Amino acid sequence: MLLTKGGAIVIFLILSVKLKTNCMSQTVSIRKGLDIRLVGEAAKQTRDVAPSSTICLSPLDFHGLNPKMVVKEGEAVKIGDPIFYDKVNENIKFCSPVAGTVRSIVRGEKRKILQVLIDNNGQQDYKAASPVNVENSSAEQLLETLLSAGLWPFVKQRPLDVVADPTKTPKAVFISTFDSAPLAPDYDYVLAGRENDLQTAINAFAKLAGGKVHLGVNPNSKIFSGLKNAQINKYSGKHPAGNVGVQIHHVNPINKGEFVWTVNVQDLAIIGHYLNTGKFVAKRTIAVTGSEVSTPQYANVTIGSTMSSILSGQTKGAGQERWISGNVLTGDKKDADGYLGYYHNHVTVIPEGNQYKFFLTTGWLGLGFDKFSNSRLFPTFLMPSSKKFVLDTNTNGEERAFVVTGELDRVFPFDILPMQLIKAAITNDIDGMENLGIYEVAPEDFALCEYVCTTKVNIQEKIREGLDLIGRECM
Repeated sequence: MLLTKGGAIVIFLILSVKLKTNCMSQTVSIRKGLDIRLVGEAAKQTRDVAPSSTICLSPLDFHGLNPKMVVKEGEAVKIGDPIFYDKVNENIKFCSPVAGTVRSIVRGEKRKILQVLIDNNGQQDYKAASPVNVENSSAEQLLETLLSAGLWPFVKQRPLDVVADPTKTPKAVFISTFDSAPLAPDYDYVLAGRENDLQTAINAFAKLAGGKVHLGVNPNSKIFSGLKNAQINKYSGKHPAGNVGVQIHHVNPINKGEFVWTVNVQDLAIIGHYLNTGKFVAKRTIAVTGSEVSTPQYANVTIGSTMSSILSGQTKGAGQERWISGNVLTGDKKDADGYLGYYHNHVTVIPEGNQYKFFLTTGWLGLGFDKFSNSRLFPTFLMPSSKKFVLDTNTNGEERAFVVTGELDRVFPFDILPMQLIKAAITNDIDGMENLGIYEVAPEDFALCEYVCTTKVNIQEKIREGLDLIGRECM
């Protein structure tokens, strides 16, 4: 079929725009969001935490996993030995981060596996493996390496925000190199000097995804902007600018039937180190932060370490503290005998907030000079942006009916209607969720909505339930 001159020009312009969108780096300014300014940011210094005597590998850290044990209680394991695998996809293995002995397999109702506790013998005894030449390896060989080494759980997918299905080809791999959450770690500091490991892992994922790797960087980044073999996209603005879901939405949105892989940048370094050395070094440098930490700083820890080993002697000892594995918006409450979450790069300690507040002084009728608010209800909005706050866990109210105020839209930087999507998830409206963009989001994308919402509804939990329903019925 012949084209007119005008038609040819139109097609050329469309192709040019598409090429620019898919192949060229982009700079995105996030205008919606909220920076919650908390006391207790980590200083740029790192301490080595004494090795935890017990390490926990919990299937609960991998949403939707149906595990099958490989080892038994009392069995000796090396670093990198498989502990359990996914019954749905037996190639996805979950390996020991330490060498030692399997102390116990903790089970719940219907013998559901809750935790696998491993006694750490302190030896650097690794499962035998050799370095991998990424350049000379095929995509199939690299995939098999990641699966057999127990590195695949670091790769998550959207939609559903679960461990990625290795049998499905992604349209791209997205890696956010910065975290904008309250008191989040500075990855430029954490990963300084590990550019070689990062580059090796990027090269591997470029092969796995046909060269479609996106790095989301902060404009002030010092080390990530120099990495090769990936599209560098710069994001600026308030939280959640660092969320990988926000970055995907503004560069290459997910449609039904499409899959995107995501990897945390610290996990990317672990993968790269394995490919370079053949050793699964399951350690991270985490930020230990919060107003109740005596000396907020960074700490070198093993994945699955006990919270007591990380925070022993580090808190102010008030006795009314909330220990959080992760950040204050999306993290998990932990006790002293709890364990660091598998995907967490951050520990936060803030006041518990379980004391009554007199309404005329510190309550809802107080002047509020010590309160942080997204609205202008309190006079603190007149204070400089350098002002930081000590906030506790008190929600200052109980769950109530939804009221359409527009407050969610002001902190939700997606081209999606958050209130309507949340209502569709609550009512199990599959058609509504699909039409409103459920395939693009994860619970963490709604953390700010949950924080500012006057209804006190656990929005992240409702979105998680909606995603589970979509996974069962539509995928």
